[in-house]
Amino acid sequence: MTLKFFDAHAHAHFAAFKDDYRETIRRALAAGVGLINVGTQKNTSCRAVEVAHEFERNPVYAAIGLHPIHTAKSHHDENELGGGEAAKAFTSRGEEFDYAYYKKLALDLKTVAIGECGLDYFHIEGDIEVMKRKQREAFLEQMKLSGEVKKPLMIHCRDAFSDLIDVLSANYETLNTGNLGVVHFFTGTKDDAKKLLDLGFGFTFGGTVTYPPKAGISDYKTLVEYLPLDRILSETDAPYVAPIPYRGKRNEPAYVVETVKKLAEIKGISVEKMATQTVENAERIFGISH
Repeated sequence: MTLKFFDAHAHAHFAAFKDDYRETIRRALAAGVGLINVGTQKNTSCRAVEVAHEFERNPVYAAIGLHPIHTAKSHHDENELGGGEAAKAFTSRGEEFDYAYYKKLALDLKTVAIGECGLDYFHIEGDIEVMKRKQREAFLEQMKLSGEVKKPLMIHCRDAFSDLIDVLSANYETLNTGNLGVVHFFTGTKDDAKKLLDLGFGFTFGGTVTYPPKAGISDYKTLVEYLPLDRILSETDAPYVAPIPYRGKRNEPAYVVETVKKLAEIKGISVEKMATQTVENAERIFGISH
């Protein structure tokens, strides 16, 4: 296939796609869209690798890791984990990062990144300091794994950019010295962006860039204008936050085209150039080729 677009962060292997994940991925591939399905805990990380191998000869890849909200008791999302008792039991206990388990997944040739890992203070419940410590410890382990297997990070950060930047800066030597990775669904400030740029990270943007500006929401126009083209990637975060004109529906990787159109508009360049750049950025950062 000719790779025209790239969805650098999707979850087309989540429970929301249990009945039609193959058809969903085939629609993306038919539209020239390559993608990375991103794990959030043991089961979804393993599943991301399995699905990538189902599409062995296609640009379908996996990222494996432990999401910060899953380091302790968290809200139950049926889109992610399903509605069964086993999934509900998982959210009641949280997960300890199992380095050996994730390393085995990380060494798979279809795995191109470590994560979704990072810090999330938006969903914290209970003893805040204890929860922050658990998130930080899991993040540090995944940074270590990234450095060991030499695969970039897929970072999640919400309401925690100051601490995220401090952790990355203080532990920089543990990271892969090549392409460090991306901060997915970036919602930080321009100052946060500058610090992360200086560290060497890229940034993914999804459907929210197509939404009308709203008070209290990141100024995506300013951020995208500020960031250099070679650090910008496109994503969907499917099944969440579908872009206009699909807003309110289940998101899917094929819809990344709408995000690329908006990024091109903000940057004042052609859709073709923006699409080519986001594909090249993904190939460089994640070490993939087609």
